Amino acid sequence: MRLTLWYGGMLLLSGLLLVGVTYVLFANALSRNLDTTLVSPRQGANLVGDVVRKTPASIPRQYEGSPPVDLTQLEKSLQAQRAAVEAATTRTLLQDSLVALGVVSVLAMGGGWLLAGRTLRPLQRITSTARMVAHSTLHERIALDGPPDELKELADTFDAMLARLDRSFGSQRRFVADASHELRTPLAVNRTLLEVAAARPGACADLRELSEKLLTATARHEKLLDGLLTLARGEEGLAAYAPVDLAETITHAVDLSRPEAEKAGVDLRLTAEPALASGDAVLLERVAQNLLQNAITYNNSGGWVTIHMGLSSGYAELTVTNTGPDVPADRVEEIFEPFRRLGPRTAGTGRVGLGLAIVRSVAVAHDGTVTATARPGGGLVVRFAIPAV
Repeated sequence: MRLTLWYGGMLLLSGLLLVGVTYVLFANALSRNLDTTLVSPRQGANLVGDVVRKTPASIPRQYEGSPPVDLTQLEKSLQAQRAAVEAATTRTLLQDSLVALGVVSVLAMGGGWLLAGRTLRPLQRITSTARMVAHSTLHERIALDGPPDELKELADTFDAMLARLDRSFGSQRRFVADASHELRTPLAVNRTLLEVAAARPGACADLRELSEKLLTATARHEKLLDGLLTLARGEEGLAAYAPVDLAETITHAVDLSRPEAEKAGVDLRLTAEPALASGDAVLLERVAQNLLQNAITYNNSGGWVTIHMGLSSGYAELTVTNTGPDVPADRVEEIFEPFRRLGPRTAGTGRVGLGLAIVRSVAVAHDGTVTATARPGGGLVVRFAIPAV
């Protein structure tokens, strides 16, 4: 619209300037031609002078008895007729020119709209691809066809950048997934050996104590690897979508978390309305578990956690609110970064710092969002939303 208005405005201004110049030039030319043809009889010009200055001998006989011609009155009459002809002619020219300019301006607006749309179509395609990349994966490409102009060069450069980023992130995800997968086997072997050693009848107390510490460390490493695998899977995107009843998923996650909440002295309060979404049921259940574990672990004894599942503006929205220590408002976004810790808030919990990073990764994979805000009085309010079906 802006380009069309610019095109039409420039054409209108140019047309007005052209009409003005044409009007002045035409008026001057008309005045000169009339001066040449219909000049004052006192100046002896051709047309009037030829009429009024002819000798009586050359005047036809039928005019010999006519009264004498008043040259002054004739001059005034001719000048008045000349001015009327000039005014009528220039007025007609101006009116016709403005009407023609109006018609041409309307046609130019339509043509400008079509040309602007054709010009901006490649940019709209680039913007659409960039939007898809921002909300999904790096696999999309513009693949713009056309002559090798500036827009084609921009699209090809953008495609090359996306390809390089895709290769880089893909290599990183594969490395994390492969390394996590390969490390699970030796950890499982270590856990088995430690359990066997601690269970031997002749094992001393020091050996059992050492085995328990090593088993605790091994369990934490397994949690870390499991979190890395889930994070890599979420960032890879979804290969297939399936209907998921989020109300049922959240209810199941709350039931699994109640023993942990009772042990920590935290009250769980659930309200779940029917909400159907499309995605990966396993990843979505992992989101619910991570949010609940985070709300329970970083809470106060005697505190509470409210879980609400419902629909909002076409989105299935899960809201988890918990009491707990104060969280600086300017550092809330840090909790979604892998391994990012907010001082003593995460100390001594046995958590590996991937829970909310996984939540954000799964939200992005489902074209959704996750946000957190500090709750007045301490704790957090976390909202996880994905498109409903």
